[in-house]
Amino acid sequence: MKRFAVVTGANSGIGLATAKRFAAEGARVFMTGRREKELNAAVGPGRAQVARAFRGDVANLADLDRLFAVVKDEAGAIDILFANAGRGGSSLHWAR
Repeated sequence: MKRFAVVTGANSGIGLATAKRFAAEGARVFMTGRREKELNAAVGPGRAQVARAFRGDVANLADLDRLFAVVKDEAGAIDILFANAGRGGSSLHWAR
């Protein structure tokens, strides 16, 4: 049975590696991230049955609504959700 995965932050790093692994394991992967050029390059031509790029920001509720409408239309449901998108760096402050 085909599994359907959504991977956020999939345009690079851990998100991209995870999306590739899910695809290699036979899942159809909906890859989302803010950088459309990188997403489209990751999916590549002729791979619509394996992966689909979706430009969006998980912090934007309208983008999430559009993403899940596409997933519902094309897959019916999500089997796997890998919530990878996030922000780090010097702007991250830890409470003491």
